[in-house]
Amino acid sequence: MNDRTPLNKREFLKLCLLGGCSLALEGLPWRSDGVPVSTAAPVTPGAPGELWKWSKEGSYYIPASGGITCTKCPNGCFLAPGALGLCRNRINQGGRMYSIAYGNPCAVHIDPVEKKPLFHFLPSTLTFSIAAAGCNLRCLNCQNWQISQVSPRETENADLMPEKVVEECRRSGCQSIAYTYSEPNTFYEYGFDTAMIARTQGIRNIWKSSGYINEAPLRALCPSIDAANIDLKSFDPKVYKELNGATLEPVLRTLRILREEKVWLEITNLVIPTWTDNMETIRKMTSWLCENGLQECPLHFTRFTPLYKLSQLPPTPVSTLEAAAAIARKAGVKYVYIGNVPGHEMENTVCPRCGQTLIERRGFSVVRNDLSGGTCSKCGERIAGVWS
Repeated sequence: MNDRTPLNKREFLKLCLLGGCSLALEGLPWRSDGVPVSTAAPVTPGAPGELWKWSKEGSYYIPASGGITCTKCPNGCFLAPGALGLCRNRINQGGRMYSIAYGNPCAVHIDPVEKKPLFHFLPSTLTFSIAAAGCNLRCLNCQNWQISQVSPRETENADLMPEKVVEECRRSGCQSIAYTYSEPNTFYEYGFDTAMIARTQGIRNIWKSSGYINEAPLRALCPSIDAANIDLKSFDPKVYKELNGATLEPVLRTLRILREEKVWLEITNLVIPTWTDNMETIRKMTSWLCENGLQECPLHFTRFTPLYKLSQLPPTPVSTLEAAAAIARKAGVKYVYIGNVPGHEMENTVCPRCGQTLIERRGFSVVRNDLSGGTCSKCGERIAGVWS
């Protein structure tokens, strides 16, 4: 068997168990002939200091004394010659900034769009999900720390250039591409170019992000992005700094800009015991969302699971999530969800006018959809979202 011979399902599983395949199995579908959907080939990381053949000159940086300054995100990293930025995938090479994440995804999955989570965007469809290593935040609770807190030079990557991503997406029957798992703002050029190509072929684009990005690159990106889910990690600046290594205001600016640019927006707030479960802070957060015209953006309160540097904490009590949801509804948020609690009734989409259950979910699966052309089948209320 050579490297061009398709593997059957048994051979592919065996290869993965032996550590010979870089593609994660979760959510990966199979064709009827037993060939895995994604055919991206693994590549070997380069040596320290080597400029990979997949590197592309980055955008948004300026010369600085003794180096360059990245202006992509609020971190404003200064890069001395040969140095990487905080995100670990932008390098100063000869006085120019290069992205070593370009064409180098370390994760390739096919997911239900509900997993992002997006509940009001093309329900029941599949999204081709990619990620490159690196992140510009340092979240103590990161669920993907194995790829977000390292450089593309430390992960096993696929050789998957933008054109190939779009080709794989089309071949797998997905209606969208999701830039997700790590932080797409750190592989900005890769995602940007892929999204532009996808748009020309009628494929939608999803940005799953912390929202920690400067205004100019965000506005440049918006015309090619159809939907975004932004993690609003807290509404307390002190908590944002200590828990995530970031600041709050740039994220709030991102939310306002996405609304202005008419990108479909959903918001996730992970409720972490002792960190982000303060009900007064949640009240302030939900009031701010409504005051800034974001009351129709679905808000997902998700349950924390102990891991990474917060493994000593307990899971979020369901009652805490329910209390947060009640505060959001009282503030005027129209669509409030509870996540990571499969089977909870607040996984369902309910008409804010008459209370009719319109979409019933179990985890990431839609088991019933009674929406009729984006309106309530009972009272005719328009339900905000992208339904086709």
